Amino acid sequence: MTVSAVSSATTATTTTSSSSSTSSNSTLTSDDFLSILVSELQNQNPLDATSTTDLVNQLTSYANFTSQQSINSNLSSLASSFSSLVTLNSVNYIGHTVEAKSDTATLSNGSATYGYSLSSTASDVSISISDSSGNVVYTGTGTGNAGSNTFTWDGKDSSGNQLSDGGQYSISVTATDTAGNSVLNYTTVTGTVTGIDTSTSTPSLTVNGVAVSAANILGVTS
Repeated sequence: MTVSAVSSATTATTTTSSSSSTSSNSTLTSDDFLSILVSELQNQNPLDATSTTDLVNQLTSYANFTSQQSINSNLSSLASSFSSLVTLNSVNYIGHTVEAKSDTATLSNGSATYGYSLSSTASDVSISISDSSGNVVYTGTGTGNAGSNTFTWDGKDSSGNQLSDGGQYSISVTATDTAGNSVLNYTTVTGTVTGIDTSTSTPSLTVNGVAVSAANILGVTS
């Protein structure tokens, strides 16, 4: 039998109660689940009563529903605690110089320094620098040593004009071996951590004015 077998009077009461409940909370709670089960038992047809097997299955569903709610609540609490722990650990970076996976640096004192890692020796390394709007302002070449490489941009565009400090510029590296295969692992920036942004689920560090995920920190240099 189904809940639709409930009398019209009960249905009216249930509908009214449901409407007011929905306006305040659209989530089904364990109390709601139990109320539905009790209503079914109270209004079942005596000539076609719910079988023992069906009743046990419904009680099992109720128990599983309640357990799942408890698990979800515990997971939410655990996630909140973990986020607080990550934030607390991130505070320790403030004031230190770090190296992190990133492609963006702030032009300061007329220059910006980047790093990039190669899985093997590159025969050709091309570098381009773009402003915050995506416009390429500089193109050049870089070293192709296996492992870590450094590139310092003097802040001048391709026409030789010195750009103003404070702007954020991104580096793009293309590195290939003699067979034309890419050997680029990732690009990096190095700078002092001056703050932390916890507005998102993953805290980010402010490195030389640029937001860098705490998960991308490769090491602390000082």
